[in-house]
Amino acid sequence: MIACVLTFACRAQHEDHPSMPGMDMPAPAAAPMEHAASGTSVNPRSSPMDMIHKRLGGWAFMFHGVAFLVEGQETGPRGHDKLFAPNWFMGTAARSAGRGTLEFRSMLSLDPATITDRRYPLLFQTGETAYGTPLVDAQHPHDLFMELSARYTRPLSESTSLLLYFAPVGDPALGPVAFPHRISAMELPQATLSHHLQDSTHISNEVVTAGLVRRSFRIEASGFHGAEPNENRWNIDYGMIDSWAARLTWTPNDNWAAQISAGRLNHPEAAEPGDIIRSTASLTYNRPLPRGNWASSVIWGRNHKTAQQRNLNSYLAESVLQFEHRNYVTGRVELVDKDELFDDQPQLEEQLARTAGSTFRVLAYTLGYTRDVNLVRWLVTGIGGNLTLYSVPVAIRPYYGDHPAAFLFFLRARLKGAGPMSHMHHGS
Repeated sequence: MIACVLTFACRAQHEDHPSMPGMDMPAPAAAPMEHAASGTSVNPRSSPMDMIHKRLGGWAFMFHGVAFLVEGQETGPRGHDKLFAPNWFMGTAARSAGRGTLEFRSMLSLDPATITDRRYPLLFQTGETAYGTPLVDAQHPHDLFMELSARYTRPLSESTSLLLYFAPVGDPALGPVAFPHRISAMELPQATLSHHLQDSTHISNEVVTAGLVRRSFRIEASGFHGAEPNENRWNIDYGMIDSWAARLTWTPNDNWAAQISAGRLNHPEAAEPGDIIRSTASLTYNRPLPRGNWASSVIWGRNHKTAQQRNLNSYLAESVLQFEHRNYVTGRVELVDKDELFDDQPQLEEQLARTAGSTFRVLAYTLGYTRDVNLVRWLVTGIGGNLTLYSVPVAIRPYYGDHPAAFLFFLRARLKGAGPMSHMHHGS
């Protein structure tokens, strides 16, 4: 299926005229086709993104995809090495429907095949399970179906629009743009340690969202099934709508996007009792440069665990600077509260809880570099790497080492747009 779509996309690349920076998709599909993040979340409108466009009759099609081949190495007693390949591909079709615009989107990932053993190593990461055991120091793969959605946008007046979104698999109005699609994280193949405190709902089931867009403001409310995806990554999960979220987004101009959101997730983690009340806030800035681009985000996320009556906070700052077209410098700093680092060792967890407490604050610094190389004509390929250094509380250093670190070396490939400077704006 993905091979067929890629073939169609490559043909479309040669049939269409190159699009230049600042050009949006032509009407009638402009509003939804500007949007390139998951669900109804938004990057700044000026954010560059390589996309292939095709028009066929009244339909406008867009294709976008990214894949990494990563060799990861970690130090310390809990560190591991692994070769893995995170990836995703998105296809969108939009057309006029009455007085509005209808958009269908599919987002797919072959992570279940390219990330073996249902995980890849990521020190201090927690969330979800593998083979019935809580994942600790590891990141789960994404599902084959990351998003299957329909969206309808209808103008109500010159400055106001109605937005309706339904997805058997999709992203409710909660949190910032998820890390795989966030413009400031485009050259970092690994997940954020804050993922399950900020944007883990980007693959949810039975998502229904309604919103109003008025000038630079958007307000949305969602109902969805709150459980995290199960371990069968090849199927489509389902469940009743039992969770809610609301988000206010502000895009004052092309270069800025901000959001605040909150929601209640009904029993999201299979290995933990209780609900989670999540609050988030984020600000993203993008600045186009003569021979590149600069994108940065700051994000806060908090989980309140109802079963333990405990708050966990996360703080993240990340940035990617593209210069001279081919070069990317990336950075990320995270400060995250973790209370699940020893869930796979219950006796040790109880001992630490008595002597050092249940929550540990981890600080992670990541710095990386990528350089584009011309390996395949219809792909933007790059070779890069990044280094992460961790600062951890004294109480858990016997289990992680005094100075744990991780190094990733990777090959990145994404679909190339119709011209060397082709990109599409992200919707507001």
